Amino acid sequence: MSLILALETSTTTCGIALIHEHAADVRITMRLHEGTAGHAMSVLPMAYDLLKESGFSRNQLDAVSFGQGPGAFTGLRVACGVAQGVGFALDIPVIPVGCLDAIAAKAGANRPGQLILAALDARMDEIYLAAYVMNSQARLVNIQPPVLLSAVDVGGFVLGRLPLWLRDPDMINTSHPCLVGEGWKVSNAMFGLAQDWPTEQLDAHPEADWIARLALDAWHRKACLAPELAAPLYLRDKVAFTTAERASGHGGNPRVLANHDVALLPMSKVDIAEVVEVERTVQSFPWSERNFQDALEAGYEAWVLRSNQGLLGFCIGMLAPDIAHVLVIAVAPRQQKKGFGHLLLEQLQHSARQRGLEGLLLEVRPSNQNAIEFYESHGFTQAGRRRDYYPAGDGVREDAIVMKQIFSDA
Repeated sequence: MSLILALETSTTTCGIALIHEHAADVRITMRLHEGTAGHAMSVLPMAYDLLKESGFSRNQLDAVSFGQGPGAFTGLRVACGVAQGVGFALDIPVIPVGCLDAIAAKAGANRPGQLILAALDARMDEIYLAAYVMNSQARLVNIQPPVLLSAVDVGGFVLGRLPLWLRDPDMINTSHPCLVGEGWKVSNAMFGLAQDWPTEQLDAHPEADWIARLALDAWHRKACLAPELAAPLYLRDKVAFTTAERASGHGGNPRVLANHDVALLPMSKVDIAEVVEVERTVQSFPWSERNFQDALEAGYEAWVLRSNQGLLGFCIGMLAPDIAHVLVIAVAPRQQKKGFGHLLLEQLQHSARQRGLEGLLLEVRPSNQNAIEFYESHGFTQAGRRRDYYPAGDGVREDAIVMKQIFSDA
């Protein structure tokens, strides 16, 4: 038997669901509360009432899940905070579920093998967007992690990456993508896209029952977290200008910068072939395709930098409980010395700060003086040495210099 509580508070609807699996029988019960306020006060009483009405006690729960985002800042923090509290109190794991995943799964259930483009309204004429496909095992596969885009940039973003998405091996239905979710109703979001692309559930927003369904799948895959590691998924770096910025002429609210010439994007598995090619051109002992696949499956921070010239570079980092480990960062040979390495490193710094980590850690070959100088110019200092860490050919090994950057506000 499996019993999981699901919380969804990222919209004006506060939703609580309880999913109970016994053998082949799966049952879901829900409670909803409508309103722009009161989620924080309502969520726990609703959850306990739902458990009682369903004939269970809180001590029978196996896990607690929550709508992770992207979405409204306050709403995401409510669900995450309550889930963590329940997890700590009952000593059970927490399962974060993406809000875009939830709306894509609902549509994808009837569209196996077809590209699903899920979008949510991010306000300020911007949307959150991600791409999915439901594979032959009826499991939702994310092929484009969530990004924040200005509505007028969505068409270019989608059309530019569409050939890559359609190369995914799970994409057995290569007909037009299906557009799902309330984000597609934002003005200009569909600009430049073909009018015959199918749409579905254009009022859809995340619902607790689909958070629960995806949480149950994650439970079976053991994709759970300790409560202290759970965190909301924020894509917007800045939601308001400071007093000084407003005094200098900034008005309204900060908006996402348009991706025109260069785009920094979450790495997906359709990027791997190009990533491997760049890796081979810059490393004497490069990562294999399997290494990159494993990194994505493990949920590491992985990003690519693209332009109309193709793949410019990439980076991968592992977020540990206290520090982020930079595993690999590379820029294509013809694109070096243009600031692209800085952009990639800055993204890993941002991800680490967002998780409240103290800084970054990495290893570098002593013979790679250019890399050492690059990291030193970004505030890294040498923190140690690992003997015989790297292969160097002909049975010889090379040491690794350990470098560390501690954030000033850590």
